[in-house]
Amino acid sequence: MQTTSGTEGLYTADTPIQDVINDPVFDGYGRLIFPVDDWYRSGDTLGDLQLTWYNNIDPDKTVEIANYLKGRAQAGETVYYDIYTDEEKAADPEKEDTGLFFFKGKPGEKFAVCNAGGGFAYVGAMQDSFPHALELSKKGYNAFALIYRPGSQTACEDLARAISFIFEHAEELQVDTDCYSLWGGSAGGRMAAWLGSYGPAAFGGDDLPRPGAVVMQYTGHSDYTENDPPTYACVGENDGIANWRTMERRIQALSDLGIPTEFHHYPGLSHGFGLGTGTVAEGWIDDAVRFWEAQM
Repeated sequence: MQTTSGTEGLYTADTPIQDVINDPVFDGYGRLIFPVDDWYRSGDTLGDLQLTWYNNIDPDKTVEIANYLKGRAQAGETVYYDIYTDEEKAADPEKEDTGLFFFKGKPGEKFAVCNAGGGFAYVGAMQDSFPHALELSKKGYNAFALIYRPGSQTACEDLARAISFIFEHAEELQVDTDCYSLWGGSAGGRMAAWLGSYGPAAFGGDDLPRPGAVVMQYTGHSDYTENDPPTYACVGENDGIANWRTMERRIQALSDLGIPTEFHHYPGLSHGFGLGTGTVAEGWIDDAVRFWEAQM
């Protein structure tokens, strides 16, 4: 782990979180990299960051993500997109705290939208969507991490809007919209599943295809339809928030309908493990990508 600090060059584990938020390279959206309601996080530096309801936060990954975003922004690339117009944000100021962080893959490759959890109280992106999006971009896929309005209905509306935004700007973003995937952990997993079940139009988005695959982590979501997309799910057996048996029952119900599924439950692992680096779940994201690719 890097241990020197300073915002002129690379961030390090000792860089104060506030320095990242206030870095002018982010042009005002640095505040959305971390929970807007800062009482859901603790720790003053990137290396010390902790998020409510999350475990196994990897400080090296936190530093890597912050430097990735800074490096691309410094290079003049767009790493953040508003999904609502100025007029819409003026009419509903809560929409100021929404947007898409873009982790760019190969031009013309398929895209994924990653949705962090946070109990529909906040958005835990630094553990639950940014790491996933970064790893997907390393594999060549175009990945977006959504910052949404907490609340199950508004969150789904923002995800529907985000998907519509990506489809509308697909040429500019250089993404293939066929067989896109939705990813999410905890509350974000519910969002991905709901949009998978009912499509963007059901939540105020455009009349667009449902995703080609849903990848969800640690959520006790039980609702489903006979038209659900292929679904990959994983959870820890010691999760006190999302019971793994509840997830297993839903996945089995989808499988009984002939929908492709894959399910993993990890002994000893608790809630919010993200990529699971250094745990029994490490490497699960590679399995999930293979599952998505099998649907293409």
